Amino acid sequence: MISLVRNRGFRIGDPVVFRKLKHSTAPGPRARHVTPSRCGEEYAYEVDKYWVVEQVLDEGVVARTRRGKRHFIGLRDPRLRGARWWERLVFRTRFPRLAESPSDPDISRI
Repeated sequence: MISLVRNRGFRIGDPVVFRKLKHSTAPGPRARHVTPSRCGEEYAYEVDKYWVVEQVLDEGVVARTRRGKRHFIGLRDPRLRGARWWERLVFRTRFPRLAESPSDPDISRI
């Protein structure tokens, strides 16, 4: 039970949603919380990324993207959460499958 508290209940294969901060001149249709920059030439916004837990560590999780990239995310990061049941159903094609993902030793830290 202590390990569940320590890793926030994430297990290998669990779908997770990570809210990523992005900047560009034209936010896409999935952009949330869009705010213009001071000069008004760019926008800052958040986009939900649909990933799968590949590895659970004491200090965080390693999540895999659809294109095979791996990201280490700390467990205290408020942008990481488990996918809700309706997100698993509606966005099922956006979550990668671990068996199909290529193995890549590089992990980026978020």
